[in-house]
Amino acid sequence: MTKKIIIIGSGFSSISAATYLANNGYDVTILEKNSSFGGRARNFKAEGFTFDMGPSWYWMPDVFEKYFNDFDKSVSDYYNLKKLDPAYRVYFGKNDFIEIEDNLEKISKTFEEVEKGASKNLIKFMTEAKNNYSVAMEKVVYKPGKSILELVTIGTIKRLRYFTTNIKSEVSRYFKNNKLRQIMEFPVLFLGAKPENTPAFYNIMNHADLGLGTWFPEKGGMHKVVESMIKLAKEKGVKFKSNQNVDEIIVSNRRIKGVISNGVEFHSDIVISGADYHHTETLIRNNLKNYNESFWGKKVFAPSSLLFYIGLDRKINNLTHHNLFFDVDFNKHASEIYDDPKWPESPLFYLNFPSLSDKSMAPDGCENCFILIPIAPDLEDNEEIRGKYLNLVLKRIEDISGEKIVNNIIYQKSFCVKDFISDYNSYKGNAYGLANTLFQTSIFKPKMKSKRIKGLYFTGQLTVPGPGVPPSLISGKIVSSEVIKDYPNQ
Repeated sequence: MTKKIIIIGSGFSSISAATYLANNGYDVTILEKNSSFGGRARNFKAEGFTFDMGPSWYWMPDVFEKYFNDFDKSVSDYYNLKKLDPAYRVYFGKNDFIEIEDNLEKISKTFEEVEKGASKNLIKFMTEAKNNYSVAMEKVVYKPGKSILELVTIGTIKRLRYFTTNIKSEVSRYFKNNKLRQIMEFPVLFLGAKPENTPAFYNIMNHADLGLGTWFPEKGGMHKVVESMIKLAKEKGVKFKSNQNVDEIIVSNRRIKGVISNGVEFHSDIVISGADYHHTETLIRNNLKNYNESFWGKKVFAPSSLLFYIGLDRKINNLTHHNLFFDVDFNKHASEIYDDPKWPESPLFYLNFPSLSDKSMAPDGCENCFILIPIAPDLEDNEEIRGKYLNLVLKRIEDISGEKIVNNIIYQKSFCVKDFISDYNSYKGNAYGLANTLFQTSIFKPKMKSKRIKGLYFTGQLTVPGPGVPPSLISGKIVSSEVIKDYPNQ
């Protein structure tokens, strides 16, 4: 009998899991709460503009290629990638920025101009980061997080010190200049935790950034990846249903029987949730959860975000596709996210103009603008606060870059804590899942398999390997392997 599988949510991990399972003969249906698919990577159109709603950095192209290769396909069968040059620009003040170009040789020359000797030190640092990346990809990342033995390999034993030191101290060993240190620390701050609380092994993110480069999917941006994965999933037989709000996970004698969505029962042998882990467990009756409220309350969460989607009636000349504004105190903002959670006094922020690389994302003569401010989860969220921060960052953009924006806005929309909760049932409105601290890595993450209910599994950013788009693809593959092993399709 072909086993039926219901997958809750249609983010990257869900679509990934669905495709692997359908490819192995399972009957797979995805139930999506919202009207469009992609989870946090949905997009929307307004007044001729096309906005990616969430992820906007295409890093680790090898993971995407490996995913499509698993189905005898290639990325190029579905979309074309453009390597960005510059990859991004980091602003430290007016007429004060560092541009990160498209290969390590160019970047090392830039570093040398900022700090004597930094070129050689960058190459040394990146050699170690590349080696760690190879160990992670080959030995660690694709494991289900069940046993400490998954982490015990020749590669990890040789690199043990990277688990006992942190990113901040590691970066400080190589670079004295504060600007260079911030560039090397930014990937973990925006996606995980404070650099001093992040194991040095996560310098794999520096290899993903400076080593592998920043890419952009042409003719559609990040949602082009979602569309491509959905196309492949449908080719394998996956069924997609939108506007399906799952109200309950049906359990009988501690075994999955299906779900109730919009009051209608969907029977299945297995349920995989790519939705928020905490929310998923609220759908289960009879106290059969893996984790109680105190467990979640003690966890360190990665940031939430205040996002702005803005349409401009003019083209941009003085900014690049990706821009980071580090013109304020880096450590103070980090502390306002992790140590003393509150609305930041002077936030770092990220500014993105995807229409500079893809003209189809904005009407002729116009520009598509996306702004992200990392903030602590569970903050008060209202229109007055959002408006205050929009004015704050727009003024800094204009003062620092000289690019006039305020009087050219013809469309704007915001998205913040309340929206992460209402659209994604996100715990405390977090945007990225759990912070990448040592005791929230690998085996210390919430388990993919229910301990109390047969046939219930979890995938996505709150499970292994963690937050980000490539880890979500991997998470889907891991959970599908667990299901196939536990419930072979006979």
